[in-house]
This record gives sequence, structure tokens and C-alpha cells, in this order.
Amino acid sequence: MPLDQAVNEIEGFLLWEAEKDRARTRAQDFCAGLPWLTDTQRREVELRYCQDQRDASRTYLERIATRSAALRTEYEGVYRALRRRLITAFLSGTVAVALLVTVVTAGLNAR
Repeated sequence: MPLDQAVNEIEGFLLWEAEKDRARTRAQDFCAGLPWLTDTQRREVELRYCQDQRDASRTYLERIATRSAALRTEYEGVYRALRRRLITAFLSGTVAVALLVTVVTAGLNAR
């Protein structure tokens, strides 16, 4: 496994763990506002809240990943087109300069 891929996986794991911690903290804060819950009810509400938050986060992250891949493909296509234009312009300029030098040199040699 390449180092970049390993780093990305570790980063993804750490980000997901942080997201789970955030969901757990939000669930606890939510339940703190419901003091009439029994301990069993509180655990159940926290569990369901965490699961709902994780599901929402996963859906959101999958949507972002899909959009990122689409943008990458689009930008790579634009980059290739711009690179082709630049190379074409450079080669055209080089040919034009070479022709100009040839014409000027031929004109000076004709004198």
C-alpha cells in the first residue's frame, strides 16, 4: 500500500472517529435537556441519536465524495484541454519564429 493511500486511510479513520465522538457528545447534550428520562431510556435515546447522526454524516460524506470525484474528472479534462492549447500555441509560435528567422536570414544573404 503506497504511503499516500495509508495516510489517507488513517486520516479518514481519525476523522470518522471524531465524527462519532461529536455525535455521542451531541446525543448526551440532547438527553441532558430531557431530565425525566430513565437511565435505560437515556441510553436508548443516545444510541438512536448517535446512529441517526452517523447515518446522516455518512450520507453527507458519500455525497461529497461523489461530487469531488466528478469535479476531479471535470477539472482533469479542462486541464488537458488547456495543456493542449498551450502546447499548440507554443509550437505555432516556435514555427512562426523559425520561419521569420529563415526569411530574414534569406533576405540578408540575398544582398
